[in-house]
Formats: sequence, structure tokens, C-alpha cells
Amino acid sequence: MNKIFMLLLFLGGFLHSQTDIPTDYFSNPLDVNLVLAGNFGEMRANHFHSGLDIKTNQKEGLPVYAPADGYVSRIQVQHYGYGKALYILHPNGYTTVYGHLRSYAGEIEKYVKDTQYKKETFEVELFPDKTLLPVKKGDIIAYSGNTGGSGGPHLHFEIRDSSQRPMNPLLFGIEIPDSKTPIVSALFAYPISEDAQINQSQNRTKLKLSKQKDGSYKAENLTAFGKIGFGITTYDQQDGASNKNGSYKIKTTCNGTEKFEVLFNKFSFSETRYLNRYTDYNYYETNKSMVQKLFREKNNPLSIITKEDENGFITVADSLNSIYTIEVDDFKGNSILVTIPIKGKKQEILEPKNVEKTEDFIYADHATSITKGKFSIYIPANSLYEDTYLNIEAKGDTLKFHEDLIPIHSNISITADISAYNEADRDKLYIGRLNYRGQPYYNSSSRNGDKLTGKTRTFGDYIVASDTTPPTIKPVNFSDGKWISNQNFLQIKITDDLSGISSYRATINGKFILMEYDYKKNVLTYNFNDNVNLESENNLKLIVIDNVGNSATFEAKFFRKQP
Repeated sequence: MNKIFMLLLFLGGFLHSQTDIPTDYFSNPLDVNLVLAGNFGEMRANHFHSGLDIKTNQKEGLPVYAPADGYVSRIQVQHYGYGKALYILHPNGYTTVYGHLRSYAGEIEKYVKDTQYKKETFEVELFPDKTLLPVKKGDIIAYSGNTGGSGGPHLHFEIRDSSQRPMNPLLFGIEIPDSKTPIVSALFAYPISEDAQINQSQNRTKLKLSKQKDGSYKAENLTAFGKIGFGITTYDQQDGASNKNGSYKIKTTCNGTEKFEVLFNKFSFSETRYLNRYTDYNYYETNKSMVQKLFREKNNPLSIITKEDENGFITVADSLNSIYTIEVDDFKGNSILVTIPIKGKKQEILEPKNVEKTEDFIYADHATSITKGKFSIYIPANSLYEDTYLNIEAKGDTLKFHEDLIPIHSNISITADISAYNEADRDKLYIGRLNYRGQPYYNSSSRNGDKLTGKTRTFGDYIVASDTTPPTIKPVNFSDGKWISNQNFLQIKITDDLSGISSYRATINGKFILMEYDYKKNVLTYNFNDNVNLESENNLKLIVIDNVGNSATFEAKFFRKQP
């Protein structure tokens, strides 16, 4: 009896925690009409989008406001990713996150910059004591920008629960006007069982869609047999923007029975890469279009799948007809329906399943070691989602490591024997992935004696590449020996065409200065408001190091009037 009581108590608390979401606690983080460039759960390369991308009218520097009382619990400044990011923990247990900021405001900015100068580094991650940087609702905490991996000026805004799982901000009453119905742009059927077929094919089949007078879609008549599933390409648009954002909910039925539901309310960062299992990775890599598979395959633990019957699959029997439906909803309840008439019939298979057999067959749940030429490959267990053949060949310093048509979940190691290289040259080597131009893209590499190892989560062609050329350094807005009294910033362009930039350090008159690195423009910027050890005559020194240790030094003299 006590066990039953405890179970009911747990379930009651769980359900309460799921429904007791405050809808009037958080205000808007920007004082503009909220228009989205990206929404929660939207599918990106290798991950689900964890917040809202709020447009800032292509401008930087818009004030960002604290949406509720709290304190700054974390600050992260990095070249990539969120760029300049800020985290506020609120008394109700939720954390709000702000990314791609141009700068912080007031005491927050001072705290960050003081720490950067103390540590003599631009990139920092800080966890201030809760008494250090308190904020009140409506306080200006930062200014919007375009830092990190942002593709244009906007504010990335998140709300996370007490376990740091991102939640859909729209659940909290953040209001985004949306009167548009979701769009369905493609529909696919997948034979699953060995005897399954769709229109006499055992391969993925694209189905024709026709729009009906009531706005719904109807698929072409489908003839099938065996265990099958469906996939859909769909997007939603909110008012005021043409961006193709993600849907909120997708629900399927077969002959009136609910089969599958996916709901974008919450997920954890630990599961986000399983997007590559949920979507049709092969189709995305060849067509650059995301297909959501409306069924759960093995090794797909995604919590966004909230309902499923037989994992979302249907079994079509010979001589029996069915009606399969897909309903796509946005958060505002705008809905579109897709109807698929299915005729059950076992026919002659005209298009057998495409399977390219090679000498290397990988069992997904087993660790595998493979040697090809001078390369050794280690594939940890569960790096792949399913058993598969891989096409692996080595020729000299080049490794053909299958094609990027299969997703890799966990890092795979590629090790090359570099004993044939002179000892003096070995430190300049790295494992590079060849791009479409045949040029090596730096892959993080480490050397142990005559072994060079790189880790990857992408199939493709790899090469043992060499970089003996130091980075290039060029001043942008000044010249050696010139006066620059009227300029607010000092800017220098740094580039490295092979292994890429690893680190840099700049001084004026021998004292460290903070230079912010915009990798998208390859520009370092120093703000003269920092006023570090400036005199009328100033000596600038900049050292830039690439990823294999090549170093370049730039020195210049400039003159500046002092107040």
C-alpha cells in the first residue's frame, strides 16, 4: 500500500511540475515587437535549437532587459558558439540565457572586463557569487549583438528549468504573433521490415502531395505491404518574417488510432545530437532538407516523442486498406492535415533495397578497430546508430573514410603513422578533413611519438596535412608611425589559410591589452576606452599562433593625444 501511495505521490508531483509553468512571470527581453528568425526546437545541423532567435532589425546594440528579478549566475565569452552569453538564475528556479551579445551592461561589463585583464584572456567562463551581480526586472543587463556563431544580428533567448534543460519560451507567455498555417513541403514513406514494400520498392519513396480546397493535403494513392513508416518535411512561419522555422507538434493516426506524437516543449542537451537519428540524415546531406521520421528507431531516446504506438510504425496487410493522417500544429494552434490513403497489396518488387556491401561491416553495439595503409581507425561502441557497411580505403597520406551520408554520434579516432616524416617536420602535421575543393580543414589533432591522432564525428576524406606557414597579420585602420587620435578602436586582421588560428596576445608598451576576436571577419579589435598604459608614443606588439604552433609577430608604433 505504501509503495502505491508513494508512486501516486510521485506522479502527482511530476504532473504538477509539468503543468505549473508561470505564464506571467517573465517579460520580454527586448523592447521591440518580437519577430523570430528561429524558434524553439527548430532543427539545425546536429542539434535542436534551444531557444528563440529574436530579430533586432539587423541592428546591434539594442538594450536587453532582465525579464524578472534574479542574479547573474554564469557568464561565458567565447569566439564561437554563443559568443558573449549571460545567464540569470531567478527565484522560481528557472534560468534565462542571452546569447550573441555585443557587450554587457554596467557592473556586469566591468566585472567581465576586469576578469579578462586579470586573466589576460578574451575567452572566459565565470560563475559569480549570487550576491555579486543581482538584477531587478527591467534592468538593462546587456546589448544585443552578432558575436560567436551568429549568422546576423539577433538575440538568442532561452529559458531553462532547474536541471538546465531548455524549455519552449512560448510556454511562459512570451507572445509571438502567428496567424500562418504550417507548410508541408515533402512527404516520404519508408519500408522497414525485410518484406516491406512501397509502390513495389524497398527504398525510401517520395510521395506526391496535392492541396485540397480546405487547405489540407492529400497524398497520392499508396500501395504497400509490411511494416512501414512515414517522414515529413514541414516548417512554420510567424507573422512579420519569412524565416522557415520549426513546427510545434506533429501527430499521426492510422484508421483513427494515434500512432505517434512529437512535441517541442523541452529537451536536454545530452540528447540533442540524437536529432541525427530522428531525421533522415542521408536525405539532409544530399538535399539540404530536413525530413522528420515519424517513428522511433533503435537508439533514439528522444524525449520530444511523447506518444507512440508500435514506435509509430504501421503494418500493412495484403488486401486491407488504411487511412494514415499527419497533423502539424504550431504553438498558436494553426494546423494542417495530411491524409495518405494506403492500399494493402503484396506485389512483385521492382526496386530492391539499395545496400552497398563492402569488406568492412560495423556492428553498432561493438567497438571496432580497422587498419588501412598507414591509418588505424577506432570506432567505439554506439558511435553509430545501426549496423552498417563502410567504404574505407587508404592511399598514401589520404584516407577515404566512407561518405558523409551516415551520422556519427560519438567521436571516432583516426591515427596515422608519421614515422616516414623527418622529426623536425612532425610537429607541423595535423589530420585534416578535405572540403569540396580538396583542401584540408583542420581537425583537432594530437601527436604521440610517430603517431598522429585526430577525432571526428563526420565521415569523409581525411589527409595527413602539413602547415609550415605562419599566420598573416595586417593592420586595418592604422599605419606604423602614424597618429590615430580620432579613432575609438584599433583593428588588425589575422588569417591562417591552413591549420587556422589557435591563440593571440597583444601588448601596448609591454602591457597586455584585450583584443576581441571576430572570427567571421578575421579581425581583432581593441577599444581605446580601456586606456591601458597609453602614452603619446605607443609601441604595439601582437603575437599570433596557429593550430600547429607556427608563430607570427607584428610590431608597430602609433601616436595618440592624451587627455
